[in-house]
Amino acid sequence: MKYYLLKEVVRYLQENANNIKLVKRIDNNLIIIEFSNKNNIYFDLSKGNSCIYKRESDIKAKKDFNAPFDVVLQKRFYNSKIESIDLYNDDKVINIKVNSSSSYKKLTTILQLEFTGKHTNIIILNENRVILEALRHIDEFSSSRVVKVGIKLDEIPKHTFIPKMEHIDNIESHLYTVFEEIESKNIKSHKKQKILQVNKKLKKLDKTLSSLPKKEDLENQSKLMYEKANLILSNLHNLKQYQKSFVTNNWEGEEIVVDLDEKMSASRYSNELFKKAKKAKHKANNVKIEKDNLEEKVEFLKRMIHNIENATSIDEVEFLYPKKQKNQIKTKKSQMYESFFFEGYKIMLGTSERENIYLLEHSKASDFWFHLKDLPSSHVIVQNSKKVIPDSVIKKAASICAKFSVDYDGVYSVDYTQRRNVKIQSGANVLYNPYTTISIKL
Repeated sequence: MKYYLLKEVVRYLQENANNIKLVKRIDNNLIIIEFSNKNNIYFDLSKGNSCIYKRESDIKAKKDFNAPFDVVLQKRFYNSKIESIDLYNDDKVINIKVNSSSSYKKLTTILQLEFTGKHTNIIILNENRVILEALRHIDEFSSSRVVKVGIKLDEIPKHTFIPKMEHIDNIESHLYTVFEEIESKNIKSHKKQKILQVNKKLKKLDKTLSSLPKKEDLENQSKLMYEKANLILSNLHNLKQYQKSFVTNNWEGEEIVVDLDEKMSASRYSNELFKKAKKAKHKANNVKIEKDNLEEKVEFLKRMIHNIENATSIDEVEFLYPKKQKNQIKTKKSQMYESFFFEGYKIMLGTSERENIYLLEHSKASDFWFHLKDLPSSHVIVQNSKKVIPDSVIKKAASICAKFSVDYDGVYSVDYTQRRNVKIQSGANVLYNPYTTISIKL
């Protein structure tokens, strides 16, 4: 990060920050600090890509960080009073010195944010500059500058060159621009990665679809096996043990040769043919259902690609197609629906008639049900145990219902009500009353 930018950030904080209300890690190398008047600033200490930015909407932590570093960070800086903020040693290092009161004494702590290339780090120091904790611990085998708890922090060797200085008219506006540039750059690669993953699934489904047998072929196989089995049964009294074939007339009066299986008796072979014929007929009856389900899955994935392409933030892309956790893989395969998580609520989406029926049959009376008004659509269920759900969750569930049910942008009406008000007629066809309608713009 540029020296002149850090200098402007320090000046901005000196003028606008008196207290630290909250500080926590929200990604591996990213912390958020809430200064006075809900002034949130993000400090990304990723090596080779460090930066400081502000954003309009708050980012949610990807996981709970409870390492010793995070514990000390919370303990020493939560609701603390800022004593000073400066560029330490006139280098690319921000020092935020705070005072916080414990039950028996005042604690002075320094948060040292180092934007210095290979030394990039977040280090928590006491007033004597002894290390209390650090984002990255560095031993004597990795560097001449050791970063370990309990030792006094060595100074960073200073560069002799004179840093380039530029003027920034409005550093706060610049910090918002930094985030927009980062977001714009990252969202393209993020979308590309997610779309590649979805396309991989699409190719697999297309391969499965193309390998499905035709209903007519299965019915013809079944008919031929039934005929052969009946011919063997009708000639069973004339057949000798281990006979390889016999000549007879088929049901149209034509003379044909019927092959037998040398490894089993003729009667057993006819029974096996009857079983196979029955299985082929059953498969013929179900192949259309299987084909319809696969085609609906293909349609869902195509809409997923469309929605990812239209996403306006990385958070939205992650919401639509989150990274699967290792322990979720088996669970996901066994699910009869697609699931999304938003503000602590589980939103379930049916992507085929079979999945819609499953959701209707397995949802609770207190859950909320969503469907496009007067149009065929996916069924959406929001798991819930109360009489109401937040407006933000209603809007998100209705948006999912619309996004994965239509192919064109526009304004769509989505009906929603509690599951107890939805009466199943047949399959996924329902009647519902009372209900509320919300408009969703895509």
